[in-house]
Amino acid sequence: MAELEGIYTIWLRENKRFIRYRSRILTSVVTPLLWLLIFGTGLGSAIRFGGGPGGYQAFIFPGIIGQTVLFTAVFSGVSVIIDRQYGFLKEILVAPISRPSIVFGKALGISTTALIQGLILLLLSFVVGITMTPLMFIMSTVVILLISLGLAGLGLLIASFTDSMEGFNLILSFIVLPIFLLSGALFPVTNLPTWLQVAVYLDPLTYGVDALRAIILNSSVLPLYVNVAVVGLFAVAMVLLSALVFSRREQSLM
Repeated sequence: MAELEGIYTIWLRENKRFIRYRSRILTSVVTPLLWLLIFGTGLGSAIRFGGGPGGYQAFIFPGIIGQTVLFTAVFSGVSVIIDRQYGFLKEILVAPISRPSIVFGKALGISTTALIQGLILLLLSFVVGITMTPLMFIMSTVVILLISLGLAGLGLLIASFTDSMEGFNLILSFIVLPIFLLSGALFPVTNLPTWLQVAVYLDPLTYGVDALRAIILNSSVLPLYVNVAVVGLFAVAMVLLSALVFSRREQSLM
C-alpha cells in the first residue's frame, strides 16, 4: 500500500504541474491544429495524394497525434533534472518508496498528460472530416496510452543519464526529430528505399502511428495486433529500463 500511495502521489504531482500551466495546454492544442490546417492544406494542395479517404489532412491526423504525444512525453522527462537541481528529488529518495516506484509514478503521470492532449485531438477529428465513433475513441485511447508510456520511459531514461537541462535538450535534438520524421506521420512508409524502410521500422512510433491509422482510417501497413504488440513491448521495456538505470544512477550519486 505504501508503494501504491507513493506512485499515486508522484502521478498526482505530475498532473497538477501540467494543469497549473494553462499556456501549455493551449499550446498543445493550437500547435497540432496549425500543423493540420496549414501544413496539411498547403502540402495537400501541392501534391496528388491517393493514400486513402479524407485526403492528406486525414492521413496525417494520426501522425500529428503521435507527434503531440512524442514531444509531450519525451520532453517531460526533464522534470527529473529539475527535481534534482532544486533538491526535491532527494526528498523523494529518502521517502519510504522504492526507486522503481518513483519512475513508475513519473512515467504514469507524464503519460497521463500526453494522453489528455491526444484525447483532445481525437475530439477535434471533425476538423479534418473524420467521424469519431465511441469504439474508435476507446481503441485509440488504449494505443495513445501505450505510446505515451513508452515515450515517457524514453524521456526518463535520457534524463537519468544527464545532469543538466542543456545536456538533456542536446540529446533530445538528436532523437526526437528523427523519431517523428521516420514514423511515417507525414508520408506513407510503403515504396521507400530499402535503407529508409529499415530505419522506419526500427522507429517505435511508426507502429503507434500505423495502429492509429488502422483504427481511425481503417488503413494501415501492418495488422493492428502487430502494431499494438510492438508498442506494448516498447512501453514495458522503456519503463523497466528507465527504472533500472535511474535506480543505479541515483544510488551511485548518493
